[in-house]
Amino acid sequence: MTEERLKPIEHLLTILESSNRKYDLEKIKKAFLYADDMHIGQMRQSGEPYISHPVAVAESVAALGLDTDSICAAFLHDTVEDCPDKTDLETVRKIFGNDVALFVDGVTKIKSINVEDKEETHIENIRKMLLAMSKDIRVIFIKLCDRMHNMHTLYVKKDAKRRAIALETMHVYAPLAHRLGMQRVKQDLEDYALKYLDPIGYDEVKKNIDEKYGKNIYFIENVKNFVSAKLEAANINFSLKGRVKTVYSVYRKMFNQNKSFDEIYDFYALRIIVDTELECYTVLGLIHEMYKSVPGRFKDYISTPKPNMYQSLHTTVIGKDGIPFEVQIRTREMHHVAEYGIAAHWKYKSGEKSSVDIDKKLDWISKLIDTENDTKDPDEFLHAFKIDIFHDETFVFTPKGDVVALPLGATLIDFAYSIHTGVGNKMIGAKINGRIAPIDSEPKNGDIVEVITSNSSKGPSRDWLNIVKTSEARNKIRQWFKKERRQENIIVGKNEIEKIFNRKHMHCTDAEMEEIATTVAKRIGMIDASDLYNAIGYGGISYTKVESKLTDEYERNYKKEPVKEPVIEPTPQNSAAVKKRKSSGGVIVDGEEGCAVKFAKCCNPLPGEEIIGFITKGYGISIHKADCPNISNAYANEENVNRFVKAEWNMPSGSSSSTYESAIKIYVTNRISILADISVALADMRVDIVSINTQNLDGASIINMVISCKDISHFNSIVSRVRNIKDVIRVTRVLGAST
Repeated sequence: MTEERLKPIEHLLTILESSNRKYDLEKIKKAFLYADDMHIGQMRQSGEPYISHPVAVAESVAALGLDTDSICAAFLHDTVEDCPDKTDLETVRKIFGNDVALFVDGVTKIKSINVEDKEETHIENIRKMLLAMSKDIRVIFIKLCDRMHNMHTLYVKKDAKRRAIALETMHVYAPLAHRLGMQRVKQDLEDYALKYLDPIGYDEVKKNIDEKYGKNIYFIENVKNFVSAKLEAANINFSLKGRVKTVYSVYRKMFNQNKSFDEIYDFYALRIIVDTELECYTVLGLIHEMYKSVPGRFKDYISTPKPNMYQSLHTTVIGKDGIPFEVQIRTREMHHVAEYGIAAHWKYKSGEKSSVDIDKKLDWISKLIDTENDTKDPDEFLHAFKIDIFHDETFVFTPKGDVVALPLGATLIDFAYSIHTGVGNKMIGAKINGRIAPIDSEPKNGDIVEVITSNSSKGPSRDWLNIVKTSEARNKIRQWFKKERRQENIIVGKNEIEKIFNRKHMHCTDAEMEEIATTVAKRIGMIDASDLYNAIGYGGISYTKVESKLTDEYERNYKKEPVKEPVIEPTPQNSAAVKKRKSSGGVIVDGEEGCAVKFAKCCNPLPGEEIIGFITKGYGISIHKADCPNISNAYANEENVNRFVKAEWNMPSGSSSSTYESAIKIYVTNRISILADISVALADMRVDIVSINTQNLDGASIINMVISCKDISHFNSIVSRVRNIKDVIRVTRVLGAST
């Protein structure tokens, strides 16, 4: 009876027995039978028994060369989730051991992931996937095999579901396979995903491929015969394969790079596999003797491997018929790694890792987890995730000849931090190929990069956070600010919070704002408001991410109902009534005190400046500077002649206890603590900052501020104090209170 039940895995068992690897076949059979019992009576949407899916996944896992526990987990990966009334994780652990249970749990936790969705549930799913991978990379190998079989049977799903799964595959699982060097899995996932995401484009490209291959059906065979004869004459032991480019590869070049089908030069490819690295270069020379090479189309990934461990020589040549084709040359070991990536090195003996050390190849996983732990910002985490799994690589060299792989588009600052945290923090400049270059420059393949450092450097600039591309560099810069500039961070963060309050017209006292910020800080796992200010200041969380929380807290507990004042239309009959309304403006209008006045936002008059009143339609008397451009324009209209009234300040300059808003622009040279210096100077003068924002220029910045002051003399003393701060270029007054 048992032999009959084992028929679905006969093929798998035959492969395992002939693999020359040490598999525990009895444990594998036991896992299959257990899964078969759990899934009994369950059917897939295709109409097949459900057990057909775990069997297919197990066969793919075995094809990767993974161990006994991985194959067992492949059989069992759906049992805990789909059969909760029959089994649980603890039962699986007791029967099959800790590793199998770990894999089953890890695969189960990797739920649907949508990298375009910033909702917390999707961020949490990505985090769970990364944590599972960090515990044991075999989890993601099993999950990729699971996804591969699901894609093969996706046709049974409804259109919306097909598209959602295909999008997830293209956005997450295919790039992950690429990042892990699993070329065969990557190509399989990409082609199937494209088939459902753009069926018209897929069919068009496939039709072009079939037609072109049909026209040149003997081309590859002729090339193979010609090259084989040459290599045999050179006494080289080799194997040789010909192939055409995959549908997705052609599609990507045609539609993403705006190329025509005829511009795909590597449509045909010849893969030559030899025994030694030296023979790779020998074969390269023979190929270039036989065919004319295409300039700029040679790549040496043997001397400079890709981060996913891929090694091969690539060259594009022109065939005898004028047809270009690519030649890939690699050793047998290189080919195995190219097909299976990191999985090719993940061999186990008695449950322990082999001597092949691949931990460094998986550093990016732990760095992504560090990013998730260090930031509360889902935008930032998704940015880091996409950069680290989607990027193409740029290979640059240190002056000593060491190769450094960077994401395409990475800057010299990213390079510096990839060398060492201390190098990045002390960086003051850099050279590319011996020439000084701006630190935001993007090095190209083959460039030699030298970082210039100084022990007197004051550390990184906040602007670097907007320049760097890698999560590694961004995290290290943040950590420096978090550790070295807490007080400065608090000032910067508090200013950002105050800007939110001003922009949202949330009027409250400083103590109330502090209480609101403290409540929001505690909700997101911080101790108090200063921690929130600090996190915003060093970039650990974007102020935009707490804006809605601050608004909600204000609306719930602190919002004050607006006081509705009567609106009087100034006419000859009621103008006297207007003059008698009380006001704290400190202005005498037409010889009368206590008039209802409003200070014009267009010029923000201050006590001590010459002023004039203008009777508005429906809003009382507006007070302007006498030289305000709007007043000059109003004079030109004869209808306004009777609307001007004499106005003067009802106080000696400097005697007022009231404050007035005034806007200024501060032009500064970029320096790390310049904003903190200005804020400290204003605090020393007991000047309130109503709002603040900055604009970046080349090598400089503009700081826009609205400040509170008593009169024009006080304003002038503030400006004079700010002008004397180091690296302040110019300070100007702005007509208009909003910045």
